[in-house]
Amino acid sequence: MKNLLGFITLFICVISCKPSDRSFLSDAQVYPEDYKALSSDTFRVMTWNVEHFVDLYDNPYVNNKRENNPDTALLQEKFKLFAEALKKADADVVVLQEIEHIQLAKKLSEDLFPELNYSFFADAASINWYQNVVVMSRLPLGVMYSYGSVHSPVAFTDDEGQEQYETQSKINTRIWTIEVMADQDYNFYLTGAHLKAGRGERDIAMRLGQIALLKEQYARIYNEHKNANIIIAGDLNSYPDSREIQSFEEKVKSISFVDPLPEDVMTHTADDPKRRLDYILVNENMVPELVKGSVKVPMLLNEKEMRTVSDHLPVIADFVASEKK
Repeated sequence: MKNLLGFITLFICVISCKPSDRSFLSDAQVYPEDYKALSSDTFRVMTWNVEHFVDLYDNPYVNNKRENNPDTALLQEKFKLFAEALKKADADVVVLQEIEHIQLAKKLSEDLFPELNYSFFADAASINWYQNVVVMSRLPLGVMYSYGSVHSPVAFTDDEGQEQYETQSKINTRIWTIEVMADQDYNFYLTGAHLKAGRGERDIAMRLGQIALLKEQYARIYNEHKNANIIIAGDLNSYPDSREIQSFEEKVKSISFVDPLPEDVMTHTADDPKRRLDYILVNENMVPELVKGSVKVPMLLNEKEMRTVSDHLPVIADFVASEKK
């Protein structure tokens, strides 16, 4: 009888203490003790490729002219304008591509825009390159899944019509997924991405291999959280009608993504945008929380100033931190 009562007590505890299917919080993964929740029930996500955004110091493990001998005057101007733009955007979560490292993001935050209160930072940096993807956030961050050690497939037809197959891992440091604790009962997975550049068949194949890797990982996430919310934010180096975006939109194992922006909205180049390379994609689970009309490509400064910061324009989107019924 004693054993039976113990089992019943344990069973009740498991049922009553089971975390929300949308929540990462547990006895072992909690909010920081001094964290003050946002006053609003909405949050804003922003992505921006900030183009060769390096610090003023040479990293001896990176051999590149832009990193070894940066234009100090230009960088100082970029930093100043970048801070002005971020203050206008007022995003809660910011994903940056082509930034050298997490330390630079944190230093700029502390020195140039401390009032924005970015307290949480993460990346999965390359060991020998200066273009990385960094997230800075007002919302607490959880477990990060990095893909830099993973080889992804590269299958393509070359210029002579021959089928080629390769593998690569070098640029998979530029994709990662992290848990973001938006609310006690509403959290999401955020993928920061800077996919392979270039328009050739091999470049496309490399991007498709990276996308296949991500979607395989999302299937694993769905196995644990069938109602998981996922945002992909970054420079996908793909046009809206490309095979790459179609691959994201294709439903595989119940997983598909939506591009909320019209195809005629462009992000590149910043002073004369004629093509779109930058996206905030949301999975179908998260569509109800996307604030209608909030996904935009904002011109936060004038054209000349935006082009000084980067050749890309940012993308922003707002979400309600609770499941709409």
